[in-house]
Parts: sequence; structure tokens; C-alpha cells
Amino acid sequence: MTFFWGVVMMQARGYKPLLWILAALLWQPPAAAHTVVTYPQSGSAQDSRYEYDWAVLRAALEKTRARFGPFTLRHSDTTMSPARVSQELLAPDGHINVLVRATSQSLEQQFLPIRIPVDRGLLGYRVFLVRGADLSQFAAVRTLDDLRKLRAGQGKGWADVAVLKAAALPVVEGSTYEGLFPMLQAGRFDFFSRSIDEALREHAERRDELPGLAVESTLMLQYPLPRYFFARRDAEGRQLAARVEAGLETMLRDGSLNALFYKYKGALIEQAGLQHRRVLRIANPELSPQTPLGRRELWYDPYSGK
Repeated sequence: MTFFWGVVMMQARGYKPLLWILAALLWQPPAAAHTVVTYPQSGSAQDSRYEYDWAVLRAALEKTRARFGPFTLRHSDTTMSPARVSQELLAPDGHINVLVRATSQSLEQQFLPIRIPVDRGLLGYRVFLVRGADLSQFAAVRTLDDLRKLRAGQGKGWADVAVLKAAALPVVEGSTYEGLFPMLQAGRFDFFSRSIDEALREHAERRDELPGLAVESTLMLQYPLPRYFFARRDAEGRQLAARVEAGLETMLRDGSLNALFYKYKGALIEQAGLQHRRVLRIANPELSPQTPLGRRELWYDPYSGK
């Protein structure tokens, strides 16, 4: 009350400059909006595919805290199938507001892509989970025509399905990720095409449960397959996409994206023995014209190790 009457008396006596100074001292800038980012929860306790992706997302949000404000990063309350994930991100009031997925033109039309490959394009370097009894059959593969005599297994609707089919490689689609491993062991298809970091990790996680499976050691199938973060195509999604893109660009410049990449994937890349594999290359007709293939700093080169 004393302060209030003091201000009134100063105003009455013409101390307006002093009032402006007091107002400036007392004024607090509006707090930055709190960003809540919700990503889909995996449907399997064994599914470790996305640990690296969410670590990258958290780091990108942290890098932009000063500019965009505080954030909370959390997973959805319930597990979701890939189809449910898409439905939730399409819905204006969906339970998630970000996903990470191998890109395609249709996906980039549905959602807002952040065109920086989260895994530096590693997803496009594929090795095979096979039945151990078939290893000699794969060791004899020399050409794409040889590989076309064998059936690939992929998840229903995965971006790889269209890529493999465009190269005339036979594909059997499984309805769930976890179901693909026993399908392979049961002979429903001949190889499960996985990125070079996924195959070794997945085999290690399941070899006690599925002892008949092995990682094929002589071949690598290669095609460009960026893995992006996607946001909803609305005002909130555009704001989130701008923040994540800014964070990823900062991580590229300061080396922290590369550091996370090697922390999570370096040992598996080394174990994959790329130097000793025959490389079979195919095109990816599903890429959009906006794919940043010309930005060399975005892409991992397994032959140089950079």
C-alpha cells in the first residue's frame, strides 16, 4: 500500500520518467510456451528400434530450449500399431504429435516431413536375417537376379515394400513386426531385410527364443531410404517441425548428432563387416524430389566411416 501511494504521488508531481523506469524494472517478459511432444509407444517390450530416434528428438528439443522454451517429451499412454500411429497423427486431437518413419511420397503428403535423415541414411544399407540352414544358399548369390529367386519379408505397408517390388524382388508382408521373426523361422519367406544396425541387435535380442535364425554375412542390399521425423500439418505441427529442424541443424553443426549416431550404432556398424560384403544396389522410386540427396553432410558413408 505504501508503494502504491508513493507511485500515485510521484505521478501527481510529474515524475513520469521515474515511473517508466519503475515499470521497466517490474515488467517480466511473457513466459515461452511449454511444448509437449508425444511420440507413439512401441507395442513390444523387445522392440528397441526407436531408442536412438527418441534420444535424437530429445537432444534437438534441448538444443532449442533458449529459443522455443521448455518442453516435455513423453510417449503415448497406450501402445499403437503402425496404422493406429498414422490415424492418431492425422486426427486434429490425436494422442501423438510426432512420429519417425522411413519416408515415401505419400507419407510426405499426409504429414509434415522434417527432411534431415535421423539415422543419416543408415536405414538404406540392408543386411539379412535368414535361417541358419540357408546360409550357403545366400553365399552363392551374386546378382539381383539370384536374389529374385528368394522371398523377402517385410511389415505390411512399410516403405521398403514398394522399393523391393519396384526392383522385382518378391515380398511377403507380415501384419506385425514381432510376427515377422517366427514367420522367417517357419519358412514363410527366405530373408528379413534389415538395416545394418537393426539386424545384429534384433538377432541378439531373439536368438534364445528363435535359435534357428542367423545374420547373413556376405551380402548388402543398398537403396536410399531416409528416416524422418513427421509432424501434423497444422499450425502446432508447423511450430514443432520448425523447432525440431532447428535443433537438428544445430546438432549437425556442433557434432552432437554424429556423436549420438556412433554412441547407439557405431559398434553394430563395425560388427556388420561392410568391407567384406557384396553390394547389390536398387533404386528407390518412392523418394520425393525434395529429398536432400545433395547435402552430403546429412548422409553416412559406410565405406569411409564418416
